[in-house]
Amino acid sequence: MVNRASVRFVQLAVPALAVATAAACSGTSAAPARGRGGEGGPVPVVTTKATQRDVPVDIDGIGNVEAYSTISVRAQITGQLTEVLFHEGDSVKKGDHLFTIDPRPFQAQLEQANANLKRDEALLNQAEAQLARDASNAEYMQLSAERNAQLNARGIISKDQAEQSRSQADATAASVKADKAAVESARAQLVAQQAAVDNAKLALEYTTIRSPIDGRTGNLTVKAGNLVSANTTELMTIAQVQPTYVTFAVPAIHLPTIKRHLATDHLPVTATPQDADAQPAEGLLTFVDNTVDATTDTIKLKATFPNTDHRLWPGQFARVSLRLTTLPNATVVPSQAVQTGQDGQFVFVVKPDSTVEQRTITVGQRVGEDVVINKGLNPGETIVTEGQLRLEPGSRVQSGGGRDSGAPAGRGRGGRGGRGRS
Repeated sequence: MVNRASVRFVQLAVPALAVATAAACSGTSAAPARGRGGEGGPVPVVTTKATQRDVPVDIDGIGNVEAYSTISVRAQITGQLTEVLFHEGDSVKKGDHLFTIDPRPFQAQLEQANANLKRDEALLNQAEAQLARDASNAEYMQLSAERNAQLNARGIISKDQAEQSRSQADATAASVKADKAAVESARAQLVAQQAAVDNAKLALEYTTIRSPIDGRTGNLTVKAGNLVSANTTELMTIAQVQPTYVTFAVPAIHLPTIKRHLATDHLPVTATPQDADAQPAEGLLTFVDNTVDATTDTIKLKATFPNTDHRLWPGQFARVSLRLTTLPNATVVPSQAVQTGQDGQFVFVVKPDSTVEQRTITVGQRVGEDVVINKGLNPGETIVTEGQLRLEPGSRVQSGGGRDSGAPAGRGRGGRGGRGRS
């Protein structure tokens, strides 16, 4: 005897199995078609147009800010530091009074040197007067000797008297020579003493230490009241921050391009300090090192910045961008539009009939999120930026018009052949 419940279960299962078998035999699929020709509907994608604009060619790097010049302030004389006339970190101008060393010992030395100078001037005057007197006497004795010689020849005076007169004339002439030597010695002594006076004046001037440059003062290492030694004690440093340098390195492969552009024009450099207020500063490339660093294969460059607002600070790191040139009227597309396949890089170009063409291209300079197309694409052509995963040459597409249109953003492989984005 058959159970009625079992019969009822068989009757319900047979229609369900028939419906499932009919659905399997119908050949329809819920997956969306690729949209090639008349096969299914169009593939939703996001598109944009290739644009044309001037594109800057930059080299980026990390640089270090350096002071235009750094001066170590030291005492040039030995003495007690009595005054400090600035505060640490002050901005100073060239010639500003910074320190004072006790001037009293040097003032005394100057007065002593001046007194010795006066003495030597008097000695010189005395020697010159002695020379004048002896020269006059020598002239008289020479004339007397000549007259006595004539009188002796005529027999008026004896030969002994004539010889005595000649001897006195010769002695007086020798005294004149000695006086001339004394005058020369007094003059040399006067010159030496004048140098001593000048040296004492200079030492007295060194008691006042002034700023040799415009700049900003650093840490004060010696306080007032301490003894400082000549040329050994560093009092502080002054860094010139206006203008200032930014030193950075770029790969040596760019050296020929840099030299070529630098020979015809100044190359602008932008430096952005790595701080909270990242405002860029503009400068010019002023130095290319004469040697490539063999360990890193880089070349050292240096740019000069006016730094009138003290935006850059010595020792600070900064992001540096060196502009080599500007490409005029370059064709530019978003970087996500560029795919990479077995034959190289390509983009999907949307034709007027809403089908796509796989176009091989040559990529040039990268600018942020865009790339420059050197060959293979014209400005104004429509290209696919998202949804390339489901495309192949000839696929019909439907543009969503933007990333937020709800279209799938396939960014993996491209069309057939295992293509993927660059």
